[in-house]
Amino acid sequence: MEAVSVSAFICVLYVVCSRGIVDGYIKYDTGSGIVEGKLNVHLVPHSHDDVGWLKTVDQYYVGSNNSIQGACVENVLDSVIMALLADPNRKFVFAEMAFFHRWWDEQNLETEEIVRKLVDAGQLEFMYALGFDSVHFARIDYQDRAKRKEDKSLEVVWRGSKTFGSTSQVWSCNFRSDNPLIYDYNVESRVNDFIDAAMVQANVTRTNHVMWTMGDDFQYQYAESWFKQMDKLLHYVNKKYLSVDCRYADRANAYWTGYFTSRSGLKGYIRMLSGYYLAARQLEFLVGRRSTGPHTFSLGDALGIAQHHDAVTGTAKQHTTNDYAKRLAIGASEAEAVVSSALSCLVSSGPSSLCAKPMLTLNQVVVAYNPLGWNRTQTIRIPVKDANLIVQDYTGNAIEAQYMELDNVTRNLRNFYTKAYLGNSPQEVPKYWLFFQASVPPLGWSTYFISKMAGQGTGKRIGYVPVMDLPQNETVEIGPGSLKMSFSSTSGQLKRIFNSKTGVDVPVQQSYLWYGSSGGDADPQRSGAYIFRPNGAPPAVVSRSVPLKVIRGPLVDEVHQQFSSWIYQVVRLYKDKDHAEVEFTIGPIPTYDGVGKEVITRITANMATEKVFYTDSNGRDFLERVRDYRADWPLSVTQPVAGNYYPLNLGLFTMDKKAEMSVLVDRAIGGASIEDGELELMLHRRIIYDDSRGVGEALAETVCVNSTCEGLTVRGNYYLSINQLGAGSRWRRITGQEIYSPLLLAFTHEKLEDWKSSHLMKATTMDPNYSLPLNVALITLQELDDGSVLLRLAHLYEAGEDSNYSTLAKVELKKIFSGKMVFNYLQIKAVRETSLSANQDKSEMKGMAWKVEGDSGGEPAPVKGGPLDNSTLIVELGPMEIRTFLLSF
Repeated sequence: MEAVSVSAFICVLYVVCSRGIVDGYIKYDTGSGIVEGKLNVHLVPHSHDDVGWLKTVDQYYVGSNNSIQGACVENVLDSVIMALLADPNRKFVFAEMAFFHRWWDEQNLETEEIVRKLVDAGQLEFMYALGFDSVHFARIDYQDRAKRKEDKSLEVVWRGSKTFGSTSQVWSCNFRSDNPLIYDYNVESRVNDFIDAAMVQANVTRTNHVMWTMGDDFQYQYAESWFKQMDKLLHYVNKKYLSVDCRYADRANAYWTGYFTSRSGLKGYIRMLSGYYLAARQLEFLVGRRSTGPHTFSLGDALGIAQHHDAVTGTAKQHTTNDYAKRLAIGASEAEAVVSSALSCLVSSGPSSLCAKPMLTLNQVVVAYNPLGWNRTQTIRIPVKDANLIVQDYTGNAIEAQYMELDNVTRNLRNFYTKAYLGNSPQEVPKYWLFFQASVPPLGWSTYFISKMAGQGTGKRIGYVPVMDLPQNETVEIGPGSLKMSFSSTSGQLKRIFNSKTGVDVPVQQSYLWYGSSGGDADPQRSGAYIFRPNGAPPAVVSRSVPLKVIRGPLVDEVHQQFSSWIYQVVRLYKDKDHAEVEFTIGPIPTYDGVGKEVITRITANMATEKVFYTDSNGRDFLERVRDYRADWPLSVTQPVAGNYYPLNLGLFTMDKKAEMSVLVDRAIGGASIEDGELELMLHRRIIYDDSRGVGEALAETVCVNSTCEGLTVRGNYYLSINQLGAGSRWRRITGQEIYSPLLLAFTHEKLEDWKSSHLMKATTMDPNYSLPLNVALITLQELDDGSVLLRLAHLYEAGEDSNYSTLAKVELKKIFSGKMVFNYLQIKAVRETSLSANQDKSEMKGMAWKVEGDSGGEPAPVKGGPLDNSTLIVELGPMEIRTFLLSF
């Protein structure tokens, strides 16, 4: 048996070699660094301060509302700084920058200097989610962990991208954590417990190094006590034993796949504002950031907080979730003022006022801004209260338009939520949707004019086609373009998708179902905010016969389907698109029967998919998933539904030998393929029990107007496409960008002639003859505090994903910013490539080279862009590559 040596350890790269700690009359020997031939246990003191969970961000920081949880992050930071000052051998990792930023702003110059010295000395370290050589997991699937313990494979080298292979691999392991709590009277028992636990872990790992993380939720409020306990532990263990020989499911029926969809309304709000923030930062840069007045900081801060692991996941208490939404709304309001001011400045050669007014009246100017790096044509949909409208483009020519009556579900939803959040009914109620096509250049805008004409204008009202007037046992076909969908006039259900341009013709059905949430049985595990556990009954079909309304027009066809009193769907086919846009409205989910409900939509195609489907990883790589299978261990299937759910950020697809069926989403949700040829999305959840994972309340979101309360209604979209085999990736990548970054619209009142005389009608801030390659996205364009500009470019395709676009791409920086030069800038003076987080020059980045068992090398090197040529300023990007630059003008 190996001897045990304990050393305080800040991370995998840094070891504390203490000389001795004096505590009263006892001098604790905490010496010894890494000892060869011994088992080295590394203790990692760290924070785990939730940026909202059971309490709000503010409550956690100041320590209020302690009846819920005793926690004060301000005390944590004050206490840790004093404890580190007391002993230069102590180290601490702090992770939650939302708290540190606030604490830092409150400190005097003396404290700021102390903190800087602690950072320089390596005693205080900040952890971001970038630039790691190793990643360690506290939670992995219980079956995975058992298998890895058995064959000593808890430590692995993880290759997260098949495109980058070994060039992006990191070392990873699963670890334990512990609270040492050692006193003079229990030294013997606690040291023995420690040794036993260390040996248990050592027996299932390959090396003589194991790591214990020393920290949990809101610990270190009294940091000196924590560090003294570790000092004693180091002293007594080393003194007595230095020479001794020495998808996660946490258990069966407890898959943590429910939070993939929990609070889907909040998830949709965060996703929508993320795209808005990207566009707002671009516009803020294009006109120059102001030192005073509105800015995008508040929205960026709110979105950053919303990325906390209990925020966007939907696993916080309701009052904390309300606080997240409030912060987002405040930030969005301020960013909207930036957008309005910036667009007014860009389009105007004189005074102008633009705002994001949500409904049009007469003589409206609509400016559409395109945050993407390539030209796009997109159908715009705007609520209006007038009929017989004419739409003119920037040249003054009338363009094709159509409008449709607003459905009652939308009207009632608008009225209810306006009352709920504003306290009164809306002053104006739109009657119609107005549709027209906009063509907008990259990083540019186009202007459109909407006015009312006497008599029948260019816009034509299209009437409904009621199902009851159609002959029975026939089909209704919709689609103004090459894509067609047919519906049964008897059942109202989808039957077939056909594309005359590609020749794809596939029988397809789509329905809504719900899984009953488990309330516990012989196994008490319940479904909740974290856990998805169906009650074992087959999912209930909401309706097999659906009332149908059809609206046809020159630009868009719509099918309205009322699946139940609480599920309404609109399917839209656009003239110029090869996909269906499906708008769902779900809620209030009924729970009067005492059963929680997890609502899904299921799309079934006549395809032989052989258990295989693909889901995205953070919107980048698509990973192959095989139903009821794990590559690393023989899976014991205890939950055949929940155990096959995966998180979706971009979407999922499946394929056979002829075609691909893809679905893209507008928010983070859970998805699966439970049967061959099927894709299902979980869109909304309402559950009446807590799942005992800490949040302490059921996921039963409720909205009240005065004394009337009902469950939350969620509206969202998903996008369905069926392509020939090999052609689906182009649709997924391009459409995914368009979903995330829709055209940004701004409105004002002015006559066409007056506006044309004083404004730029259509323009781009790039070279007018240039656009980004279709396999490259502009993901960041932001002016920083020091006046430099942060630019990130991302290749959209994986290696081998597409024959034309999985290739080296080139971007000309001079042409991206040539249009901008009209607005005060003359030339790019300097360009510096950095790490993804932009806080380190790329030339200084030195990653570790890991030795991998069984790796003989020889794999082909991934295609990556070469160094930036400072004369041509042409950036190269290989598949999946993201490059970050700081520019000076």
